[in-house]
Amino acid sequence: MYSQKFNYFHGIMFHHFHDDRIYKYGQGSISKEDFINIINYIGRKNIINADEFYLKSIENKLNENEVCLTFDDGIKCQHDIALPILDDQKIKAFFFVYSSLFDGNPDLLEVYRYFRINYFNNIDEFYDLFFSIIKINLDKFFLENDHIISSNSKKFPHYSTNDIKFRLVRDMFLTSQEYEAIMFKIFDKYEFDPKLYYKRLFMSADDLKNIDFNGHIIGLHSHSHPTLMEKLPFNEQYMEYDKNREVLSKILKKNKSNFKCMSHPCGSYNEDTKNALYQLGVQLGFKQIMTVEKERNMQKLNNSSLEIARQDHADIMSMMQK
Repeated sequence: MYSQKFNYFHGIMFHHFHDDRIYKYGQGSISKEDFINIINYIGRKNIINADEFYLKSIENKLNENEVCLTFDDGIKCQHDIALPILDDQKIKAFFFVYSSLFDGNPDLLEVYRYFRINYFNNIDEFYDLFFSIIKINLDKFFLENDHIISSNSKKFPHYSTNDIKFRLVRDMFLTSQEYEAIMFKIFDKYEFDPKLYYKRLFMSADDLKNIDFNGHIIGLHSHSHPTLMEKLPFNEQYMEYDKNREVLSKILKKNKSNFKCMSHPCGSYNEDTKNALYQLGVQLGFKQIMTVEKERNMQKLNNSSLEIARQDHADIMSMMQK
């Protein structure tokens, strides 16, 4: 039975969905039946609409059992699979969308994921190839960062050790240019053209308008989706979110000041991030983990209005099986 008595979250985070037709099953994806089962497990009465959640949150009036549903990254399958169920259940959700995907230059995080799932027998086969291309022995790097690997295993229980090591190499060992060069080298090996998959993977402007028309809240998620926002200087972080709201405001024909909600890409943020968001008038922000991070000087799980805890849908699925 669902309970938040001791370590409660207010958001449930969704990314990927699969079906029998267009969207293939992949690591972390769920079906529409899984989605409905999650809603039933949480209890429809405990799920409140995004606009109500926003108001109750900023007024500090949320009850512990009250939960909202959130969707990150502007992924096409969310529009095609999850949205009809939300509308059928009369649930209004948050959709946090990064905006470079609308100018034809999307972050390739989703493309990389699609490639890993569709061109390899399993995810570890991809990791083996990826690590083998890096000429330097990674054992020393992993040993030096064992504390991070251990910590992230607790923070992200739905990730395997190889998942965590891969992200560590991507974000800390390699520069973004080095990482991209390795991925494109692998693309060439498999004759994979990423641009052919943009329409299949990413929402269009019309999809975004449809979500907004149906009463869901479109929120910020940066412009280019940096995996380590906290490493950027203040002015670059500010520009990431200012550009994000500028692009979304043009598509949805709304004033930029209407965008008061967001989620942190890859859960990465720092005090500069929060200060930039406050200056932009953002009042509600979601993180993506269920731990009190002492390194961020957090005092509680839902530490501030820009640090609302979310549980990954994969962890909810694990709860349902116990």
